[in-house]
Amino acid sequence: MGIRVTKTNLDGVLVIEPDVFCDARGFFLESYNKREFAAWGITHEFVQDNHSRSVHKVLRGLHFQDMSAPQTKLVRCTLGRILDVAVDLRVGSPTFAQWVGIELSPDNARQLLVPVGFAHGFAVLSEVAEVQYKCDAYYAPAAEGVVLWNDPDIGIRWPFDDPILSKRDQAGMSLKDYLAAPRFFYTAGAEGRRSDQSTRDNYGQRSSIGE
Repeated sequence: MGIRVTKTNLDGVLVIEPDVFCDARGFFLESYNKREFAAWGITHEFVQDNHSRSVHKVLRGLHFQDMSAPQTKLVRCTLGRILDVAVDLRVGSPTFAQWVGIELSPDNARQLLVPVGFAHGFAVLSEVAEVQYKCDAYYAPAAEGVVLWNDPDIGIRWPFDDPILSKRDQAGMSLKDYLAAPRFFYTAGAEGRRSDQSTRDNYGQRSSIGE
């Protein structure tokens, strides 16, 4: 069995589709195979698996961990349907503040790889959804950051305007606040190093891209 990997408009954010074997009994797939992933250059050492269950219109995000405990996520939906979103937070990146959204479900078996330097979030499209994701770093509360889900400078096209949010996500920082907090900076090509003033001045001129 193998996988297919598709690049998105955001460098490093990948859509992964494993081969699915179906017969009269049901189906079988390998959701992760270290050797198959490595053949595509995906060599993260995952150390933690998380599993959430959410009802319709729940929105979780936009979450990330700063450079004191950077984290890559490999996300899949094992029940229901979600819109899974990654946002480029790498100051200095040509796609800074742009986003990509991919529908994940058991029917399409897609997974989304969200690398270090990106915020992640998802919205539940079905009555109930269960999301499982692998992480290559342990959860570190002191390193966690939340960017506001509906920040106009990012402009994500969510499927609804009145999601169910946690108090933490309601209080997420704006992109402007993110840029004013040096501990959160990621710089494309030199993670953790503060970028030049031009990116901070011009980020609002960049268009937001989704699919």
